[in-house]
Amino acid sequence: MPYNIGMISLGCPKNLVDSETMLAELADKGYVITNDPKEADVIIINTCSFIESAKQESINTILEMARYKEIGRCKGLIAVGCLSQQYKEQLLDEIPELNAVIGTGDYHSIGLVVDKILNGGKVAYFEGGDVSVEGIEKRILSTPPYMAYVKIAEGCDNGCSYCIIPFLRGPYRSRPMENIIEECKELVDRGVKEIILIAQDTSVYGRDIYGKPRLAELLHELDNINNIEWIRVLYCYPDYVNDELIEAIVQSRHVCHYIDIPIQHINDKILAKMGRRSRSNDIKGVIERLRKCIPGIAIRTSLIVGFPGETDRDFQMLRDFVEQYRLDNVGVFTYSQEEGTIAAAMPEQVAEDVKQERYKSIMRVQRKIVLEKNKERIGFSYKVLVEGCNNGVYVGRGYMYAPEIDGLIYFTSDKPLDAGQMVYVKIKGVKDYDLTGEAI
Repeated sequence: MPYNIGMISLGCPKNLVDSETMLAELADKGYVITNDPKEADVIIINTCSFIESAKQESINTILEMARYKEIGRCKGLIAVGCLSQQYKEQLLDEIPELNAVIGTGDYHSIGLVVDKILNGGKVAYFEGGDVSVEGIEKRILSTPPYMAYVKIAEGCDNGCSYCIIPFLRGPYRSRPMENIIEECKELVDRGVKEIILIAQDTSVYGRDIYGKPRLAELLHELDNINNIEWIRVLYCYPDYVNDELIEAIVQSRHVCHYIDIPIQHINDKILAKMGRRSRSNDIKGVIERLRKCIPGIAIRTSLIVGFPGETDRDFQMLRDFVEQYRLDNVGVFTYSQEEGTIAAAMPEQVAEDVKQERYKSIMRVQRKIVLEKNKERIGFSYKVLVEGCNNGVYVGRGYMYAPEIDGLIYFTSDKPLDAGQMVYVKIKGVKDYDLTGEAI
């Protein structure tokens, strides 16, 4: 009787792609994938360590899954990913239920580790080397069948003072363009309608292997894939959002008029302390060029409040920027003092209650902006990717919404629709961060 494997993937979509790769390798070895931890002989947790709350979620999940050694049939518990990379010894010392801890560079060896555990061995920390970015890996998609994330690079060279990612994931390593194109073709042939390009920084894609960023060229190539519907770009730092990239978006038939540009702050002093290359005028210039060249473009960003040394005046500048530039989607994070980062040792750490108040202040402003912008969409029609139906009400996303992090469109339809289908919806109303309408 084959053994069952359970997998829990935490953190970002980049982690999810790693989890999907591990699932495919295990399935190829004859293991059966299960979503029920009670039925799993081995449970794998792909952990996140980006900020303190992510670390705590990872630890809590490991401890929760450890219970299935008593109440289920679990024989092996494995922690993989960023938390394992950062705290390998501590995890093994403090959570004896763990049979193996695997770093970010070693998930390709998951099959060997599972084999050994099920044969009675304890692997402890398995360390084999760097993640390869060559070739095309098999994946078992855990996303809905109509969408998939495609990782175009691994690691990061940006060296932001608050971020642990370069330590956890290594230097920036772009995948060869031909491999990405081939993978996207295979995914579209499997029925995927929406390809979402991800990396720690997509804007510098190709610089390390081609001598210059080639994201614009990659978009041109992907745009020519037969039967592709949408291409979406996430994590595109403002430094290389140039005229070439903007022109590629304008000329494409399938690249969504949507871009995720994590700017983190707008005050030059704070940006410098963060180790960011762009300054306030650079960021504002990018936003203005995008809006001038691509009318209707949806811009998402992420911001950090409460960074060391952020004064009330610095914060007010950020708040004023949010009010003035009215971005479509804004994710706000309170600064997390991460061990091993430059910023963790900086003086003038901001009190937690001040961080929380600043977070709430920005979110109040953004909530008002989103409501106003949503009301402006009433009466317009949008192409919508259908995601499901509940009690006769369909739910989907327009070009301006990335999955899980942005809004949704709830709508009715006279005709039955399937998940993954594209349909035009006329917007009739607003439901907080979401829209309502009817298929036409």
